[in-house]
Amino acid sequence: MATHNSSQPADSRVNDFPQNFFDKYRKSGATRDGGKMQECFRTFDTDRDGYLNTLEFDGLLSQLFSKRGKPYLLTDSQRTELFNLVDSNKDGKIDSEEFKNCWHKWISQILDPVTALIIVDVQNDFISGSLAIQEGELIVSPINNILDTYKFDLVVYTLDWHPHDHISFVENVKKREIDPASKVKAEHAKVQDEVIFRIPGYEEGRIQTVWPRHCVQNTEGAKLHKDLKLLNNALYINKGTDPDIDSYSAFWDNGKLRQTQLEAELRKRKVTDVYVCGLAIDICVRFTSLDSIAHGFRTILIDNACKGVDQQSVEPSREQIRKSGGLCIDICEMGDIYSLVDRRPEIGLHAARTALGGKKCDEIERRVITQ
Repeated sequence: MATHNSSQPADSRVNDFPQNFFDKYRKSGATRDGGKMQECFRTFDTDRDGYLNTLEFDGLLSQLFSKRGKPYLLTDSQRTELFNLVDSNKDGKIDSEEFKNCWHKWISQILDPVTALIIVDVQNDFISGSLAIQEGELIVSPINNILDTYKFDLVVYTLDWHPHDHISFVENVKKREIDPASKVKAEHAKVQDEVIFRIPGYEEGRIQTVWPRHCVQNTEGAKLHKDLKLLNNALYINKGTDPDIDSYSAFWDNGKLRQTQLEAELRKRKVTDVYVCGLAIDICVRFTSLDSIAHGFRTILIDNACKGVDQQSVEPSREQIRKSGGLCIDICEMGDIYSLVDRRPEIGLHAARTALGGKKCDEIERRVITQ
């Protein structure tokens, strides 16, 4: 099989089916219909032997992953991996029971996703306050347009919500014991320095990048921007509430010691697809996206509904998200992806590994985050 960059649809692949089988079942609830599942199996079982062989499964993949009728060509290794994930008994063919498992656990995510939009930290202090991000205000209108245009099953607003004595504030450096391993001493610490603190009850020093005082609980700087559209029935996630540890991600604190309620709320609503935007792409948006991927959600970063603190770290942040299994898109691409006219293999492969490969969604590397 020829390989192809899966991020681009192919024009030249031979398609034996005159019409894309899956296009008619986009967001229709068809994956809950056993009859549609059987119809799909029969459609791609072209030799009528009651199994899908590798070539027949390739035919399915060419229609499952496509953009406006043009299939994405996966690499040999991607196709082999997907086939092996579905072929659970490893007999070299996919039987009806294996396909049933694939249909309900994996294909259902692709054709009938449950969506959440996470809007990260669009707060006054990050737009016009003590930690203002260059052109941060420019993302408010695009985010509002997204909210006006697309109906998500859940909208989440996250907020940095720090106590006044928070560890991340440069003004508070002298209030904690400095670890002997810290290269920066309390009297010399300045904004964006990396300081190592000694925290009572923990053997290892806690690495922390220090910032100006920002987003202090119940202050004007912690409020969401006045022009940001706030939806009824949205979920609000406060993070960074523990004085002694920061929380860039909306899922976890930086030491991976405690979770917020975000994952539990997404699971409760059976969310499969997480769209992420906000401030800042190289810090809180990045870590929220990476944890979303690690928890097994199909994760889509809306690139031009974000801004970054450090422009030199923006592209590496995007690349890290891509390499981890996420998707980075422009707002102009969102219509096709949201409506499933464009079904990208990158997030499909990640979903298969989670749903069919036995990957534990909570297998997130326990590391201390440094910036």
